[in-house]
Amino acid sequence: MGLEAFHNSEPLTLGVELELQLLNTHDYDLAPYAEDMLRLMAKTPLPGSVVPEMTSSMIEISTGVCHSASEVLGQLTPIRDALVRSADKLNIAIAGGGTHPFQKWHRQRIYDKPRFRELSDLYGYLSKQFTIFGQHVHIGCPDADAALLMLHRMSRYIPHFIALSASSPYVQGQDTAFDSARLNSVFAFPLSGRAPCVLTWGEFENYFDKMTGTGVVKSMKDFYWDIRPKPEFGTIEIRVFDTPLTIERAAALSGFVQSLAAWFLDTQPFTPQEDDYLVYTYNRFQACRFGLDAVYVDPGTGRHQPLAEHILHTFDQIAGHAARQGAAPALHLLRSDVEAGQNDARWLRERQREEQLLAETSRQAALRFRGQTV
Repeated sequence: MGLEAFHNSEPLTLGVELELQLLNTHDYDLAPYAEDMLRLMAKTPLPGSVVPEMTSSMIEISTGVCHSASEVLGQLTPIRDALVRSADKLNIAIAGGGTHPFQKWHRQRIYDKPRFRELSDLYGYLSKQFTIFGQHVHIGCPDADAALLMLHRMSRYIPHFIALSASSPYVQGQDTAFDSARLNSVFAFPLSGRAPCVLTWGEFENYFDKMTGTGVVKSMKDFYWDIRPKPEFGTIEIRVFDTPLTIERAAALSGFVQSLAAWFLDTQPFTPQEDDYLVYTYNRFQACRFGLDAVYVDPGTGRHQPLAEHILHTFDQIAGHAARQGAAPALHLLRSDVEAGQNDARWLRERQREEQLLAETSRQAALRFRGQTV
């Protein structure tokens, strides 16, 4: 199968996907209720879509095409509210967070769908370990070449996205010492990491043809890159975000992406090059491990500085573009948390320190997703 032609999309439009946890209300472990939730959700007309994910204790929601972070929130809100009503009927709960704090991977069930069965056959236990929860943000691009430029410019800000969204400090009942442990599971897949540094669609087509010629990949879905082009939508898809604990934060993160993209298209601030990726894996590790306390190595200058400092500097750089996109409130929300040294991973650790019970931490996370004050 050849690479699909890059479709037209309106530049800077947004689409957001959230993978969510389904929890029982006895001990707040994961519960295999995806099929029941899909059946109930199908009865309510909603924007976007609600679909199954790899295992039966997960569900994915997505918006339609949006023009602003506020529109993203406007679509996520009725979807979230419908999810909560459906969950209440089943006596289960819904939560965000990049990992469930204490679920055991071997207990998870692969959702009965041909692609998921194929992946389970191929990847073995990794498929069940892929019971992790991310936010994906699509951003519309003017054309195919612009999409690749956008992708590689965004790559410099992967650590920012990770630290701002980090919400997976616990795995299998243990504090991992990572703010985002979720991405360690993604790295286990052979076609994960970063996209090849090519800047024209013709070069990318050549790369894709070579990869399909090896028999290793059949379609773009086989690449688990941190950012990948989505030619069928005319977008790039950023995949490193942990699912936040609230839809407000999810919308704010999309506003940050849109503001960066507007700045890129308007000012063409730098030309990506292969050497940008010399520090890519290091910066990615730093953000996963330390969150907002990470060190960031600027790919352009080699300068080492606190990641939080570079995030705030970036907010200042793109403030005008954020205002024009209606994303100033989104950046204000994120800025306040950076200045306070706060992200969702820290919130989860604070709850666990107070409660000394991961089940109670999960219960409170589910209340946060509902929009209730804990």
